[in-house]
Amino acid sequence: MLKKLTALVLAVLLANTYVPAAQAREYPELAMDCKAALLMEYESGEVLYAKNEHEPMPMASVTKIMSVLLVVEAIEAGNVSLDDVVTASTHASSMGGSQIYLRENEQMPLRDMLKSVIVASANDACVALGEHVAGSEDEFVARMNRRAAELGMKDTNFVNCTGLDAEGHRSTAYDIALMSRELLGHELIFDYTTIWTDSVRDGEFGLTNTNKLIRFYQGANGLKTGSTNGAMYCVSAAAKRDGMQLIAVVLGSSSGAARFEAAKTMLNYGFANFRLLPLEKPEIPDVPVHGGVAEQVIADTVLPKSLLVEKSFSKQPECEITLPERLEAPVEAGDEIGTVIWKAGGEAVYSAGIYAAQTVEERSFGFCLIELLKKFIMI
Repeated sequence: MLKKLTALVLAVLLANTYVPAAQAREYPELAMDCKAALLMEYESGEVLYAKNEHEPMPMASVTKIMSVLLVVEAIEAGNVSLDDVVTASTHASSMGGSQIYLRENEQMPLRDMLKSVIVASANDACVALGEHVAGSEDEFVARMNRRAAELGMKDTNFVNCTGLDAEGHRSTAYDIALMSRELLGHELIFDYTTIWTDSVRDGEFGLTNTNKLIRFYQGANGLKTGSTNGAMYCVSAAAKRDGMQLIAVVLGSSSGAARFEAAKTMLNYGFANFRLLPLEKPEIPDVPVHGGVAEQVIADTVLPKSLLVEKSFSKQPECEITLPERLEAPVEAGDEIGTVIWKAGGEAVYSAGIYAAQTVEERSFGFCLIELLKKFIMI
């Protein structure tokens, strides 16, 4: 029971626990043709480069990252299946722009619809999937906005699930990086985002990935392109090298080639200047508790597997644990009771809180009486 409680407490703390030691990162001067851009390291979520990252603007079919996220989450929750047969409605088959030309009432396996959205940015397949998951595109879009709020996408508003130009349909480079990071946590998507060419309808309709980086950039493994008159040319590009996953978001480039060049510029900068340093979890001792029903409380912390550092960083950080000699009861599970700090050359490079992983209640008169009786009976 105690192990389960410990795991539960630490899971709750995971989103709020480890915070890198504050560092003022200076962004380099990168020559890129775009209105906004952002480079994020996947594991830490740290921003390595940004330009107008919080300015809301149209994002075209990069929108479909959220659409795909909801579909993948529905699959993993067991609400829908890759083997489901999806039927195209009149509304879905009426979509313009990129499409696979679904006919009204045409049926296709969900896996092929999903492949068409991710690889070829098919608007008709995207709407059909949204209707299949939520019953209607309107309800699906409402879910998209709720999920965006959950992810902290404060400057995003979805009006449709495709990214076609619509009044009020906006996001930012930072928000797009957040939803891209969330989607990259689902292994299923790599079965589709890494496809260069494929087909649907038993080979009758060919698909070619709109993300040219998949073929021409080392380590590229996603994610989604987009272009409309209002958004111009956009991409959320993902690539992984030497165990480090990066996300490069580009909005408002003047051409398709320019958006890919901008993404490559940021990715090249990230891979050339940063690396992940393995971070081993230290042994944290239990802390004595005075006046509690238990003599000690389990202390623990939640840490990432690696620490993001600049490649010029050559010092081996040392771990320093700070805990009180004892605690006074009561102690609540989740109380911050100490810190763990990694230092290199005397400078803190990373810090995280240490928390009580269990509740230790204060001794009551009744508890003390029972303990006394136990000792008397044993005598």
